[in-house]
Amino acid sequence: MAVAAVVAWVAFIVIGSLVHTVILDDLYASQELSGNGATEPVTGFLLALLGFFAFAYTYAKGYEGGSGTQEGMRFGVLVAIMFISFAAVWSFVVLPISGSLAAALTVDYIVEFAAYGMIVGAIYKPHIRPRGNSRPAGIRDLESRLGINGAQENRGAQDP
Repeated sequence: MAVAAVVAWVAFIVIGSLVHTVILDDLYASQELSGNGATEPVTGFLLALLGFFAFAYTYAKGYEGGSGTQEGMRFGVLVAIMFISFAAVWSFVVLPISGSLAAALTVDYIVEFAAYGMIVGAIYKPHIRPRGNSRPAGIRDLESRLGINGAQENRGAQDP
Protein backbone atom coordinates (compact mmCIF):
# COMPACT_ATOMS: atom_id res chain seq x y z
CA MET A 1 0.00 0.00 0.00
CA ALA A 2 2.85 2.39 0.81
CA VAL A 3 4.49 1.80 -2.58
CA ALA A 4 1.17 2.54 -4.31
CA ALA A 5 0.83 5.78 -2.33
CA VAL A 6 4.36 6.96 -3.16
CA VAL A 7 4.09 6.09 -6.86
CA ALA A 8 0.75 7.92 -7.11
CA TRP A 9 2.31 10.90 -5.31
CA VAL A 10 5.20 11.01 -7.79
CA ALA A 11 2.65 10.86 -10.63
CA PHE A 12 0.80 13.74 -8.92
CA ILE A 13 3.95 15.86 -8.97
CA VAL A 14 4.65 15.11 -12.64
CA ILE A 15 1.06 15.34 -13.91
CA GLY A 16 0.24 18.34 -11.72
CA SER A 17 3.31 20.21 -12.92
CA LEU A 18 2.41 19.53 -16.54
CA VAL A 19 -1.25 20.49 -16.12
CA HIS A 20 -0.80 23.58 -13.98
CA THR A 21 2.35 25.06 -15.55
CA VAL A 22 1.78 24.13 -19.21
CA ILE A 23 -1.82 23.21 -20.03
CA LEU A 24 -3.64 25.66 -17.74
CA ASP A 25 -0.94 28.35 -17.75
CA ASP A 26 -2.93 30.74 -19.97
CA LEU A 27 -6.04 30.39 -17.80
CA TYR A 28 -4.03 31.11 -14.65
CA ALA A 29 -2.36 34.11 -16.32
CA SER A 30 -5.77 35.61 -17.13
CA GLN A 31 -6.89 35.50 -13.47
CA GLU A 32 -6.32 38.18 -10.87
CA LEU A 33 -5.16 35.76 -8.22
CA SER A 34 -3.20 36.46 -5.11
CA GLY A 35 -1.80 34.00 -2.61
CA ASN A 36 1.32 32.14 -1.65
CA GLY A 37 1.97 31.02 -5.20
CA ALA A 38 5.11 28.93 -5.36
CA THR A 39 6.52 30.09 -2.01
CA GLU A 40 5.51 26.95 -0.11
CA PRO A 41 5.78 24.02 -2.55
CA VAL A 42 7.55 21.73 -0.05
CA THR A 43 4.66 22.02 2.42
CA GLY A 44 2.18 21.35 -0.37
CA PHE A 45 4.06 18.31 -1.63
CA LEU A 46 4.47 16.84 1.87
CA LEU A 47 0.78 17.28 2.63
CA ALA A 48 -0.06 15.73 -0.74
CA LEU A 49 2.07 12.71 0.22
CA LEU A 50 0.03 12.37 3.41
CA GLY A 51 -3.10 12.64 1.27
CA PHE A 52 -1.90 9.85 -1.02
CA PHE A 53 -1.32 7.55 1.95
CA ALA A 54 -4.93 8.23 2.98
CA PHE A 55 -6.03 7.73 -0.65
CA ALA A 56 -4.26 4.35 -0.94
CA TYR A 57 -5.48 3.23 2.50
CA THR A 58 -9.07 4.12 1.67
CA TYR A 59 -8.79 2.32 -1.67
CA ALA A 60 -7.46 -0.79 0.11
CA LYS A 61 -10.31 -0.74 2.64
CA GLY A 62 -12.91 -0.60 -0.13
CA TYR A 63 -11.22 -3.00 -2.54
CA GLU A 64 -13.84 -5.46 -3.80
CA GLY A 65 -11.61 -7.96 -5.59
CA GLY A 66 -12.11 -6.94 -9.22
CA SER A 67 -9.70 -5.47 -11.74
CA GLY A 68 -7.40 -3.15 -9.82
CA THR A 69 -7.20 -0.52 -12.54
CA GLN A 70 -10.97 -0.45 -13.09
CA GLU A 71 -11.71 -0.27 -9.37
CA GLY A 72 -8.99 2.34 -9.01
CA MET A 73 -10.44 4.47 -11.79
CA ARG A 74 -13.93 4.38 -10.24
CA PHE A 75 -12.47 5.14 -6.82
CA GLY A 76 -10.43 8.05 -8.19
CA VAL A 77 -13.45 9.58 -9.95
CA LEU A 78 -15.52 9.31 -6.75
CA VAL A 79 -12.75 10.92 -4.69
CA ALA A 80 -12.48 13.71 -7.28
CA ILE A 81 -16.22 14.35 -7.15
CA MET A 82 -16.07 14.50 -3.35
CA PHE A 83 -13.05 16.81 -3.49
CA ILE A 84 -14.70 19.08 -6.05
CA SER A 85 -17.98 19.17 -4.12
CA PHE A 86 -16.51 19.73 -0.66
CA ALA A 87 -13.43 21.84 -1.35
CA ALA A 88 -12.62 22.93 -4.90
CA VAL A 89 -16.01 24.53 -5.55
CA TRP A 90 -15.25 26.97 -2.75
CA SER A 91 -12.29 28.32 -4.72
CA PHE A 92 -14.80 29.43 -7.34
CA VAL A 93 -17.23 30.73 -4.72
CA VAL A 94 -14.79 32.77 -2.59
CA LEU A 95 -11.81 33.49 -4.86
CA PRO A 96 -11.80 35.66 -7.96
CA ILE A 97 -11.44 32.87 -10.52
CA SER A 98 -13.39 32.61 -13.73
CA GLY A 99 -15.95 29.98 -14.56
CA SER A 100 -13.69 28.71 -17.33
CA LEU A 101 -10.83 28.08 -14.89
CA ALA A 102 -13.22 26.42 -12.43
CA ALA A 103 -14.56 24.17 -15.21
CA ALA A 104 -11.04 23.32 -16.41
CA LEU A 105 -9.97 22.45 -12.86
CA THR A 106 -13.07 20.27 -12.42
CA VAL A 107 -12.23 18.26 -15.53
CA ASP A 108 -8.58 18.14 -14.50
CA TYR A 109 -9.37 16.80 -11.02
CA ILE A 110 -11.60 14.06 -12.39
CA VAL A 111 -9.01 12.95 -14.97
CA GLU A 112 -6.06 13.22 -12.58
CA PHE A 113 -7.73 11.37 -9.72
CA ALA A 114 -8.94 8.66 -12.11
CA ALA A 115 -5.28 8.24 -13.14
CA TYR A 116 -4.09 8.18 -9.51
CA GLY A 117 -6.73 5.59 -8.69
CA MET A 118 -5.64 3.46 -11.63
CA ILE A 119 -2.02 3.68 -10.47
CA VAL A 120 -2.91 2.67 -6.91
CA GLY A 121 -5.22 -0.07 -8.22
CA ALA A 122 -2.54 -1.48 -10.51
CA ILE A 123 0.08 -1.59 -7.74
CA TYR A 124 -1.97 -2.54 -4.67
CA LYS A 125 -2.25 -6.28 -4.08
CA PRO A 126 -4.31 -7.34 -1.08
CA HIS A 127 -3.04 -9.85 1.42
CA ILE A 128 -5.61 -12.60 1.36
CA ARG A 129 -6.11 -14.12 4.77
CA PRO A 130 -8.18 -17.26 5.19
CA ARG A 131 -11.26 -16.84 7.30
CA GLY A 132 -12.70 -19.58 9.42
CA ASN A 133 -11.49 -22.85 7.95
CA SER A 134 -7.80 -22.53 7.12
CA ARG A 135 -7.58 -25.67 4.96
CA PRO A 136 -7.05 -25.03 1.23
CA ALA A 137 -10.20 -24.65 -0.85
CA GLY A 138 -9.38 -27.77 -2.89
CA ILE A 139 -9.34 -29.94 0.24
CA ARG A 140 -12.58 -28.39 1.50
CA ASP A 141 -14.15 -29.06 -1.93
CA LEU A 142 -13.01 -32.69 -1.87
CA GLU A 143 -14.32 -33.14 1.68
CA SER A 144 -17.63 -31.67 0.61
CA ARG A 145 -17.89 -34.09 -2.33
CA LEU A 146 -17.08 -37.02 -0.06
CA GLY A 147 -19.66 -35.91 2.48
CA ILE A 148 -17.08 -35.10 5.13
CA ASN A 149 -17.69 -31.96 7.15
CA GLY A 150 -15.86 -30.23 9.97
CA ALA A 151 -17.95 -31.91 12.69
CA GLN A 152 -16.97 -35.37 11.48
CA GLU A 153 -13.28 -34.53 11.82
CA ASN A 154 -13.47 -34.89 15.58
CA ARG A 155 -12.63 -38.57 15.62
CA GLY A 156 -13.40 -38.94 19.34
CA ALA A 157 -17.02 -37.86 18.99
CA GLN A 158 -19.62 -40.60 18.94
CA ASP A 159 -23.06 -40.27 17.36
CA PRO A 160 -25.81 -40.84 19.92
